[in-house]
Amino acid sequence: MDTKHIRIKDYNYDLPDERIAKFPLPQRDQSKLLVYNHGDISQDVFTNITRYLPQGALMVFNNTKVIQARLHFRKDTGSLIEIFLLEPALPADYEQMFQTTNACSWYCMVGNLKKWKMGALTTIVDIPGQPPVTLTAERDLSCDTALKIDFKWTGADKLSFAELIDKVGELPIPPYLNRNTQESDKTTYQTVYSKIKGSVAAPTAGLHFTQRVLSDIDQHGIDREELTLHVGAGTFKPVKSDEIEGHAMHTEYVSVRLSTLEKLLKHNCEAIAVGTTSVRTLESLYYMGCKVMADANIALEKLHVNQWEPYAPTAINIEPAEAIGQLIAYMQRNNLPTLHSSTQIIIAPGYNYKIVKRLVTNFHQPQSTLLLLVSAFVGGKWKDIYRYALDNDFRFLSYGDSSILIP
Repeated sequence: MDTKHIRIKDYNYDLPDERIAKFPLPQRDQSKLLVYNHGDISQDVFTNITRYLPQGALMVFNNTKVIQARLHFRKDTGSLIEIFLLEPALPADYEQMFQTTNACSWYCMVGNLKKWKMGALTTIVDIPGQPPVTLTAERDLSCDTALKIDFKWTGADKLSFAELIDKVGELPIPPYLNRNTQESDKTTYQTVYSKIKGSVAAPTAGLHFTQRVLSDIDQHGIDREELTLHVGAGTFKPVKSDEIEGHAMHTEYVSVRLSTLEKLLKHNCEAIAVGTTSVRTLESLYYMGCKVMADANIALEKLHVNQWEPYAPTAINIEPAEAIGQLIAYMQRNNLPTLHSSTQIIIAPGYNYKIVKRLVTNFHQPQSTLLLLVSAFVGGKWKDIYRYALDNDFRFLSYGDSSILIP
């Protein structure tokens, strides 16, 4: 199959607005679970997911945490300007960024930009028990898809950027929910195992897990491991080109511990992925290992996986265990306890999965790259799965129901 010439209109389906879950269920693990098992489709309740997980398997979760990425400023003229944080510019490292205490720069999307031609925007932040904080934003450079914005804040002593946006920012919920963020979203739009701040959208397959389900997984002798992929706003970017060759995938930042790669190797480089973000990370690790195989001294930044790399006729084709082994050796040689890299991988029909053997995922938007990823995983049977979900009252998208896919 020539993946680049896939027509996105072939991945359309009718999704009525009333099928989009506007809010989650009161108990997250009581959502429905569609089970696709070697072509057979049935349904269950999410709390029973361990029935479909083989003992001794490795289950991989994305522990990213959604940040309060929407900042609102009002100009003297009364115009409201929204600044949406996309990714750190200076410092570029997420961890360092959230620890900065007086200034930083981000690449951002800006709402109502035409009303903000020049000059600084200012807002006052009231923090109980501390002097008010003055936050200013100034326009810097434009790049392809975003503006670089410089932030400065004064007032409270040693207030980190992480603490600041927790006070002044708003949690970004998906645009298709067509509603304002509510206080409850601060809890329900985070996974119970979220730890590492950096996403502007939740890895929503993880929203169904509770401590009860996680304990059940442990008791069933299933290994759990975490990695981090910070979900970018590009996850909602519609495919506007007729063929997917014309769609530019967004870059997302990943960090994976050496111990996670060693665990993966012990499991014969086979994993159950929770969510498409875990899929994209795990499959990208294979191609990073191939790069190390080709050049043992490759610079860290060159491990970035490009959109079409897996489909190149010149792509190295080695066993997953060899690729992951190469990556482990690279990290050991370079004294890297954690691999920080990035990926633009697009997974679409014609892609050959290397590491992910089972997938837990929600139901995705029509004509989205996530639907292409699912189709590639189930050998093109996505229509059967989605027809079943629509016919059986499943709830769709971020706050909707779940599925486990066993191809």
